[in-house]
Amino acid sequence: MARLRDIVLDCARPAATARFWAAALDGYAVAPYDDEELARLRALGITDVEDDPTVLVESREGGPRMWFQLVPEGRSCKNRVHLDLAAPDRQAEAERLVGLGATVLDRFPDHLVLADPEGNEFCVIGEDG
Repeated sequence: MARLRDIVLDCARPAATARFWAAALDGYAVAPYDDEELARLRALGITDVEDDPTVLVESREGGPRMWFQLVPEGRSCKNRVHLDLAAPDRQAEAERLVGLGATVLDRFPDHLVLADPEGNEFCVIGEDG
C-alpha cells in the first residue's frame, strides 16, 4: 500500500516559498545544502541557492517532505488540493503567518482561508476542530 512521501508545490520562487513554509510549520526546515548538492547546482549553472529550481523542506519528526519546484507558468485557478494547519489560537496563528508573508482570503466560524506568498491557498483551524 502506498504512503504519502512528498507534497509538491509548483511556484515561481521556490527558495522564498520554501522558506515561508519552513517558518510556517512546526518542526520543518529547509534542507541544508551539502557539498554534493552545491556541486550539482553548479553543474546546472546555478551559483546561488536562491536560484535553486527545486527546494526541499523536511520534517524533523518524519512527516511528509515538501518540494517547491520552479514552473514557467503562473497559477491559473483555485487550488485543487490545499493544506489544513491546526493551531491552538487560529487568529494568533493567522497573524503570525501574515507576518511571514501570507494573506488572509476569507474568515469562517471554524477556520480561516489564507494564501502563501505564491497564492497557494491553505486553511488554519483550531486544534479542536
